[in-house]
Amino acid sequence: MTLARRTLLTLPLLSLARPAAAASVELEGKLIQGGLVVGRSGAGSRVQLDGGDIAVDDDGVFLLGFGRDAAPTAKLVVVDSAGIAEIHHLAIAQRAYDIQRIDGLPQNKVEPDRKELERIAAEQKRLDAAKARDTRTPFFLAGFAWPAIGPISGVYGSQRILNGQPRRPHFGVDIAAPEGTPLEAPCGGIVSLADPDLFFTGGTLLIDHGYGLASIFAHMRRVSVKEGDVLATGDMVGELGATGRVTGPHLHWGLYLFKLPLDPQLLVPPMPA
Repeated sequence: MTLARRTLLTLPLLSLARPAAAASVELEGKLIQGGLVVGRSGAGSRVQLDGGDIAVDDDGVFLLGFGRDAAPTAKLVVVDSAGIAEIHHLAIAQRAYDIQRIDGLPQNKVEPDRKELERIAAEQKRLDAAKARDTRTPFFLAGFAWPAIGPISGVYGSQRILNGQPRRPHFGVDIAAPEGTPLEAPCGGIVSLADPDLFFTGGTLLIDHGYGLASIFAHMRRVSVKEGDVLATGDMVGELGATGRVTGPHLHWGLYLFKLPLDPQLLVPPMPA
């Protein structure tokens, strides 16, 4: 199965204040809540976003992420190797989010008991460690593709009410398809976690795309790769399933910049019919 793919789109929505001698900065991506932006500055540059330091590689490449509830503006400061600063005031597009109600889940999936909470905490440590990786290989520069084709049954940022209880927002896109549907790597990377049975997410896979950017697949029926495997875009990684906390078969695809959840749907073309 070959899926459509694209590279990040240039969308320089910003105002700029800089001395004439300062080096230019390029931004590629979408300046929107849930968006990922690839930045390029001169070698030896230092970068801050809203006062926080951003890692920059030797070639001046860096990543910016804007969360679900990011403010309408953000301040980007880039200081070149000569100490000359650029100040960018970024306009971050705001979004409206859906509310979804899901009833009929097993109650222990909504309110786990003490033993299950201990299991969940241990699994979360593993997930956090995988998300904290900072591999200095920019696999993400090749762009992203859909990992499977099917109706979109859940979107980023929507909040779910499970058995009548509000939960945290949904951080990813859900693709509905039959159990056993083959799943492809949406972008190259290194497998940082592969587990057939986590409490909430069932069969779970994390792919490290470099620079703290990682994809997570959840609810897989089969995980066919192992930790440490190096993947290319389109490599088969397993099968879609209905494991963990679900009401039917689907793939949950999430995207994280370290601990910040982003919207993977912003990085791919519209879902094919």
